[in-house]
Amino acid sequence: MIIPIDTLVAVADGTKCRLFRNRGAEPHVVLHELPDVDIDSHNVGSGMRHRSASANPDRSRLEEDDYASSAAALLNRMVLEGQVENLVLIADPRTLGEMRKHFHAATSEMLIGEIAKDLTGHAVDAITDALGKAR
Repeated sequence: MIIPIDTLVAVADGTKCRLFRNRGAEPHVVLHELPDVDIDSHNVGSGMRHRSASANPDRSRLEEDDYASSAAALLNRMVLEGQVENLVLIADPRTLGEMRKHFHAATSEMLIGEIAKDLTGHAVDAITDALGKAR
């Protein structure tokens, strides 16, 4: 995957979202982490449409779905405000699927790559390596 300069790289799971900008020219990816973003997932209603049952057994999953929906809303806003020209999303498979459901059409168009892997707790080097292997 070619990652142009200034591409936004979002690394998310059901509880955290880290944002990076690529400052390196191809073939080098140099990620600079942006300040932490405040994502308020209260009363979003994404996961709350599900009932707790055997298919969705606990409240924490519902809260993770709400957080993923809120993270998608943040990315949507950034795209619609012109802050994003290219987007790469790295998230665990469940979060990735939930975020996709909530992407605006413009956000989907800006998406140049996805990696279904949980890297939120990893160092920048591990994220850079994952991007390099995804090519």
